[in-house]
Amino acid sequence: MNNRLYIDSIDSRREEEGYETLLSSIRQSFDQAVSDEMTPLFNTDATDLYALFLENIPEEVRQHYKCSACRHFVNRFGKLVSINAESGKQTAVMWSSQVPEFFQQAVAAIKAKVEAAHVTGIFVTSQTELGCAKTGIWIHMAVDVPKKIVYKGRIGTAFQEAARIAENHRVLQTSVVKYQQKDVETAVNLLRSDALYRGEQILPMAEWFLETIKLACGKENASSILWYRAAVAPNGFCHIPASMVGALLNDIAEGYSVSSIKDRFNEKMHPLQYQRPQAAPTAGNVKRAEEIVAKLGLEKSLQRRYARLDDVQAIWKPVKEKNAVVGGVFAGIPIKERREEIKNRVEAPETVMTFEKFRRKVLTDAKRIELLVSNHNDSYAALLTAVYSDAPPIIRWDWEDERNPFSWYLYHNGSPCKHWGLSPGWNEVTAVVLQPNMWSSRPCGYTSNGAMFVLKGAKDLSEVSSACLFPSFLKGELHEVRATIEAYSNNSKLSGNEDADACGLLIQSSSKNLSVKLRVTTNVGVALCKIDRWD
Repeated sequence: MNNRLYIDSIDSRREEEGYETLLSSIRQSFDQAVSDEMTPLFNTDATDLYALFLENIPEEVRQHYKCSACRHFVNRFGKLVSINAESGKQTAVMWSSQVPEFFQQAVAAIKAKVEAAHVTGIFVTSQTELGCAKTGIWIHMAVDVPKKIVYKGRIGTAFQEAARIAENHRVLQTSVVKYQQKDVETAVNLLRSDALYRGEQILPMAEWFLETIKLACGKENASSILWYRAAVAPNGFCHIPASMVGALLNDIAEGYSVSSIKDRFNEKMHPLQYQRPQAAPTAGNVKRAEEIVAKLGLEKSLQRRYARLDDVQAIWKPVKEKNAVVGGVFAGIPIKERREEIKNRVEAPETVMTFEKFRRKVLTDAKRIELLVSNHNDSYAALLTAVYSDAPPIIRWDWEDERNPFSWYLYHNGSPCKHWGLSPGWNEVTAVVLQPNMWSSRPCGYTSNGAMFVLKGAKDLSEVSSACLFPSFLKGELHEVRATIEAYSNNSKLSGNEDADACGLLIQSSSKNLSVKLRVTTNVGVALCKIDRWD
């Protein structure tokens, strides 16, 4: 009975002091900090926070707050901060100024210490609750973690993810010291000028690094800014020294001429060199690949087939011929077009335009499109997809909640039309399809855009001895085992060639000196178009 009275006395005292309001303010502050799932949280080196809490409440009531559950929460999670992306200012995640007067001094002391502390790493958790909200009849400091930020890594643990970000931060910090801003500006300028072969593929990384240097240079909170940048960086962006951006910066810093820089860069960016393993995978890499594939259940994902036209997302298909009335013995017979649908067959003079203009101005009214196939090698390509529709995502623009397992292949330096069963002259276009990385609603980090003019009867007549799982197409978590996956790919075969009808001429934003001639039939006649560039 005396014990019950003692507990009731503590509860009554805590109620007067606003303890439950304090707990509510902690939850509200945390909820606000994690309302945007893209905003990372960070650990700091602030220590002994609960001792600071007790020191700043009246001595006569400290005994009532000597709670091991609350001590664990405050010391472990009370030191978390968010970081302003531009200023690097740290904000304590658990503590706000809106607390009961009784706790204001204690919370203010903790908040000040945490916000002045040094960031030690990103906070990643697979827990759904931080702290322990209740033990028996006692309530404690604790917060619920929203599902959207609970770590559900496909490969590693929360600890491994935090270690990965820590390594990103280390490399980024080294890079900011190593490379001068003026050299990075020169690199960005060269890449934007289109002087460097396939430079658009690494331009986003160079621009991101330049922005990082500008944000951190001379700032008091530079370390915090770099932690933030490392946490939100696209996959691989922090590893400047090991990238083509780093190679370009080294050449600039060493004083090579623009001509030499261009030659050296172009050699390294050769499609058969860039991001492609140049040696067989090691036994260790094969073992690691086996582990990853087993853990993610990707065995079925490695099997690829040719896509069919009814699989893909087309932005244009020809207007179907009108058929006779349904039913009866003559159902389905094509009927003569009415005179008003196509008024004449006179060809308008050829108009040179970009693909983007063609898409906006011509494609919307096109009823029929023909493409002039030439004798010289061209960028003919085939669209591919997963053999199994339920295979887990392996392509970087494919997600569980937005499936898009499509990719493509084409031959370096092009291939002749006869290789694809085509003949020189006007060939019918059965669809216009954007490059698969453009189908998704979210960014995937793949920078090259493109479009395919699918051609009637086009099909690769050779037996392709590869699954065409190129490293640049794969998800980031497979980067470490890309050598093994490409070796596997090179010893595999595509299936479904007999049904492949999603092949044709691929034009890309990186293509130079395009010359795609099209004959477009609309309601008012026939127009000749020549596409000479992407935009």
